[in-house]
Amino acid sequence: MLDSLQHFIPEASYDQVTALLSHDNLIVKVKQERKTRHGDYRRLPTGKHQITINSNLNPYRFLITLIHEISHFETYKSYGRQIKPHGPEWKSVFQQLMLGFLRPEVFPTDILPLLASHFKNPKASSDSDAVLALKLKQYDPPNGKIFIFEVPIGSTFRLHNGKLFQKGPKRRTRFEGTEIATGRLYVFNPNAEVELVKE
Repeated sequence: MLDSLQHFIPEASYDQVTALLSHDNLIVKVKQERKTRHGDYRRLPTGKHQITINSNLNPYRFLITLIHEISHFETYKSYGRQIKPHGPEWKSVFQQLMLGFLRPEVFPTDILPLLASHFKNPKASSDSDAVLALKLKQYDPPNGKIFIFEVPIGSTFRLHNGKLFQKGPKRRTRFEGTEIATGRLYVFNPNAEVELVKE
């Protein structure tokens, strides 16, 4: 599995990642795209630990997601399961593990300052950091989608499931969207990827 990972992460990060994954009881699997998450970590009934990462992520987002999930594994080893998944223990481990990767050989220089800022207090998802998410998206292959915060208010957008919405105003940290078929009101993470429907 480690050999196949080198196709997904920045080349300069490979040796460090290999060292972090040198555990007999840790399995990493690359999966097809899942719309609701970039990756996950879980302890299997066998006692082994499994990390899954989406295959469609660009190398920089893939690496951040991989270290995010390895941090869950390391936190579990140190503290057990009686802690919050993204609590202070996990944040501290995530910060420590990422520190060694925050260098220009691994990440482009336009991403590094945003990562340094993000990792002062890492969130449960890098997507909740709008500035960082937008910068990382610039390294994705074009997919015809934009973030919902880029959609003009009053415009129509389509979700991955085909449902159409009209964008409403911002409500604290999220944006309102009214489903056109039903009139129901929903709220969306500002970094949800949607397709703008041309009027």
